Amino acid sequence: MLPEATRLREGAQALGVALTDMQVALLLAYLDLLQRWNSTYNLTALRQRDAMLRQHLLDCIAIVPTLRRALPHGGRMLDVGSGGGLPGVVAAALVESLQVTCVDTVGKKAAFVMQVAASLGLRNLTGVHARVENLALPPFDLIIARAFASLHDFVRLSRASLAPGGAWLAMKGRPPHDELAALPADIDAFHVKRLAVPGLDAERCVVCMRLKAADVGQTV
Repeated sequence: MLPEATRLREGAQALGVALTDMQVALLLAYLDLLQRWNSTYNLTALRQRDAMLRQHLLDCIAIVPTLRRALPHGGRMLDVGSGGGLPGVVAAALVESLQVTCVDTVGKKAAFVMQVAASLGLRNLTGVHARVENLALPPFDLIIARAFASLHDFVRLSRASLAPGGAWLAMKGRPPHDELAALPADIDAFHVKRLAVPGLDAERCVVCMRLKAADVGQTV
């Protein structure tokens, strides 16, 4: 089997993301922390390191080209229901122009994200213990979630945190046709992009949404 760094680099390359040596080191250090604290903090149901690399790191790297197109000059991103920092930590490590806030209702998971930020020196990453509907922070240009809730509940709970002209990105498995049909009338699901994650035999997609009255001015 190829070394971890090679598998990570080649997997990212297949997703259109060229990793620097520093970024590879950051992601593998994050994987170390995730694995070390998983039994204490219950961060993920996965226990095998190789599975974490494929199903967490590469799965989250798959969204990076979309993030870069959505906010080519940087901005503020909120990761809702972030858990152990997926995809927020990966986004902060690979898109330095993003200011990433990971929010979770479980205090120890938000604390873990803060520990990751300190350990890896990610000054553009912070963790917040709160319910997203009660979040009292300046609005965000992008709000993202990975397996958080239905699309309807995702936009309902987080819409107060969306900046004018902002967009939601929901990471899903197969395209959620029933959830799309159940969206509020003022939400435009303007793009559903399929993602092919190397080594992962499962469907993946990202659903891009915005308020119909808004114009995000970006192609994601």
